[in-house]
Amino acid sequence: MNNSEDKAYRPQQAAALCLKHRKGKLSVLLITSRKTKRWILPKGWLEEDKTETEVALMEAWEEAGVIADPTSPALIGSYHYVKRLRGAQELPLEVNVYRIASCTLAKRYPEKKQRQRKWLILPFVRCH
Repeated sequence: MNNSEDKAYRPQQAAALCLKHRKGKLSVLLITSRKTKRWILPKGWLEEDKTETEVALMEAWEEAGVIADPTSPALIGSYHYVKRLRGAQELPLEVNVYRIASCTLAKRYPEKKQRQRKWLILPFVRCH
């Protein structure tokens, strides 16, 4: 299979599921979308010169200020959604989700003024 055929089968976006363990509890980092202010995972479009892992790390940094070990991401699953584009056009997408463990957050990052970020404690998950 050549490179152009391979791209047709690749997910179109990559997301970062940033996790933090504290006092026996697990938290996940959420950010707001720019337009609708819904709570989402940092995610972005795949780029030809970057791997999906690199895209997930880059989006986590740009959108949420996440500082992470570049060797930590692990593919944990995927989801589908319909992205609404300009002119009411809809585009079905598949997003691969990469777990990023032990995230720390920078005070300054590229989209700080455009988004909010928040750690959400997962109440039914215990860390040992």
